Formats: sequence, structure tokens, C-alpha cells
Amino acid sequence: MIRTLCAAVLLTACTVPAPFSAPAAAATPVTTPAAARAALDDKCARITAPPPESAPPTSVNTLRQAYECVLDNYYSGPVMDSKVLLRDALAAYTQDLMRREKDGPDLRLPALTGDRDADWAAVAGVLGTGDPDALQAAITGMVAGLHDDHARVMKIAPPPEDGPTGTGIAGLSAAQGPRLDPAARPPLYITRVMPHSPADKAGVRPGDIVEKVDGIPAFIGDKVNQSLVDVFASDTVRLTLKWPPTGRVRTVKLTAGPVEEQEPAVTAKRLPGGVTHVTLPGFFEGAADQVIATLKGSKAAVIDLRGNGGGSPNEVNRLLGAFAHGKVTGYFCPLTGDCTANRTDDAVPLLGVRLVVLTDRACASACEHFSAAVKDNGLGTLVGTRTAGAISGPAEPYLLDDGSVLLLPKVRHLGPARETIDTVGVPVDHYAPMTALDLAKGRDPGLAEALSLLS
Repeated sequence: MIRTLCAAVLLTACTVPAPFSAPAAAATPVTTPAAARAALDDKCARITAPPPESAPPTSVNTLRQAYECVLDNYYSGPVMDSKVLLRDALAAYTQDLMRREKDGPDLRLPALTGDRDADWAAVAGVLGTGDPDALQAAITGMVAGLHDDHARVMKIAPPPEDGPTGTGIAGLSAAQGPRLDPAARPPLYITRVMPHSPADKAGVRPGDIVEKVDGIPAFIGDKVNQSLVDVFASDTVRLTLKWPPTGRVRTVKLTAGPVEEQEPAVTAKRLPGGVTHVTLPGFFEGAADQVIATLKGSKAAVIDLRGNGGGSPNEVNRLLGAFAHGKVTGYFCPLTGDCTANRTDDAVPLLGVRLVVLTDRACASACEHFSAAVKDNGLGTLVGTRTAGAISGPAEPYLLDDGSVLLLPKVRHLGPARETIDTVGVPVDHYAPMTALDLAKGRDPGLAEALSLLS
């Protein structure tokens, strides 16, 4: 499975499961860098193995591969206006050159006709040999123009020899799947800090309100400052923090250092009344069986999906099979033709327990698949806040000749009632948001509401 880089957290070498991983598909394995490059002379290749560790710089041919890959393999590629793709690519290309004061006098968008091959030839003629850095920006800009949360391009760097590094802030209140939530309200606060990380050693705690990042306000008016994503990605960052219980303001400078990479794992706690509170950070391989094992003998379950960034739909269907059989959990729909129904795994024995699910705006992709299936099929109650609305469809990985990976959804996800969840999210039945003061004082309104509903 291709693994993607963390977003909106201060980890420079952090990896998480792909947001909505498709089941393994037949593909030609990529075995060596030489074989990979030879296979990519003409077009991008569907891959199931990691990309080669060494590859040539990004070239005009790489941009051509990405352009054709989107048109041939993206969900709406067959009906897409190729002129828009090339416009977005050239816009990003020239903007990158302007930032580096390398703009050229002949860089203009030529007249385009809608003929994908002729238009590419015209743009390639303008680019000439191209600038590798600007070409990377062009591919990123072209993919960003799809406005699809599961479409992206990335360079997969080998893990550092000395282990992962970062500052250790692993969760923010404004997280919405892989980005910052435009609907987030002030304040911005930290929700998770990695143990023994630079942030932990500097005394940064969940509940700390982030007033400024490198002097940049966290909110402009009542809107979260989206530029913080880039600032947070820096190796060194200066945070102005306020501790809610006391109002004390302090400035902390964090420099990336070693962090302990933690494999995702299910944790569980038995509560009075036969209730088991299970925290599930992602739908990774084996997650469903771990959850099911912890729930045996329980009368009721609180499955905590807050911060769950997604994973495998197979794990979703398997876990749902412990709560109901014969149910549709969602649909994968191509651009034309019939949708494919996802169904509960009826080989899983039913647990026969009452269910409450805790969600938040960081619950994305496969997490939303699970949440929508619970809500639409009447399997339990959702408590917390609306999910991220980041579930366009399973992304398949394609290798470009510079070693970068292009992720493109081939189908669209719909909920069990055939509703669109992407961009909208799954609404909760009982609104119970977490606040900075709650975190600082160790309170959990969502869990308290769940236990009240189960009592």
C-alpha cells in the first residue's frame, strides 16, 4: 500500500495510511529503478510497490505523463476539458518561476482547441526543456485544479537513517481530514502531542491555544489562516500559546528532532455498565478484528473515530459486519454505468451490542464510510461533530518517470442512501464538540454524551 505524508502536523517524516485505500488490484509490479523508468517512457504506470529510490529530475515528459494520466485514469478524465488542465499547469509553472525571479518573456498560454494531443504539443513548445522545479509545481497545480481531496502528487522520500523527525504536534482542532477546516471557529488549539517529542519536552500540551505561529495569527477575523499549513511544515517554528485554565501566554520555539514513530493500534477501556470505549485511529489492516476482540463480552460499545483519517474500505465492511448483516455500507460509482455496492462482511459473527460512534472534523474518508453506514442503516448513534467531507473515492497510485506518485480516484463514493458525503460530511445525531478548556482539564463531552445515551 502506498503511504502518504502527514498534512497539517509538525512531522517532517511522518507517514499515515492512504486516506481511502482501494483493495489491491492487478498490476505490473515495479521491481527496479531501471525497469520502472523503462516502463514509463510512454505513460504513467499503475503501481503496487514503492517507487524507485533514485529517479531523474522532473522533465517536460513527466508533465506530459501526468496530463495524460489524469485524462486516461481520473474519475471524470474522459469528459474533462483538457484545456483547463493545461491552463492550470502553465499557471502554476509561471507562478513558481515568478517566485524565484526566473520568469521568461515567451511563457504564454498558446491558443488551445480542445484536441488533447495538439494542445499538449503547443504547450510543450512553449515550455521548451523546462525548469525541473517549476515543472513539479505545474504538476501539483494541475492536480490541485481537480479540486479532489483524494487526488494528489507527491514525492516519496526514503525514511531517514536515524528515524523519523518532527516537532511532535500531531493534532490540531481545525484539522479537516488532510487540510484546515474553513468552517473552524476560534480558537485554534492543539489536540495531540507525541510523547518524548520536542513539543512534549517543551511542555506543549493538548488544550494549548495557538494564538500565533511565527508571528502569524491563527485566525484572520473568524476564518482560520490557511497559510499555517506551510508554516507548520517548517523544521523550526515559534508558537505563541495560551493555557486555557489560567490564561497564561507563553512563546515556545520548537525545532524538529527525533520522534517515536508509533504504529496505529486500537486501544480500549472498560467502563461501568458493561460499556467498552474503543479508540480506533485508522482503518489499517487488521483494525476490525482488533476492535471486535475488545468488544467481546460487552453490552455496549463507544467507538471513538475522532482523528481517524481513513484507510481500507474492506476493514470498514468487516467491522460493520459485527453489528449487522446483509446491509449496504456504501457505493463506488464510475462516471458511467452501474455503481458497485459495498456490503457488510456477513462472515463476522454479530456482537449484539448497542453502539455509539464519536466523530469530529478530522474523521475522513473510510472513517466517513463507516459513520454514514452506521447512521443510514440505523446501527447506532453518532455523537460529536460533523465529519470532514473528504471522501471522493478510493485513490489508485500511478508512477511518473521522476519517481513521484500520482494518486487519482477512479470512482466516486456514495453513502448507503446514495447520498454524496464528499465536501458535505456526515452529520451527527448529538452535537458534542471538544473545547480547548475541556482538553486542558481532561474532560470529554462526547464520551459523556455517549455514556448518557447508553445509560
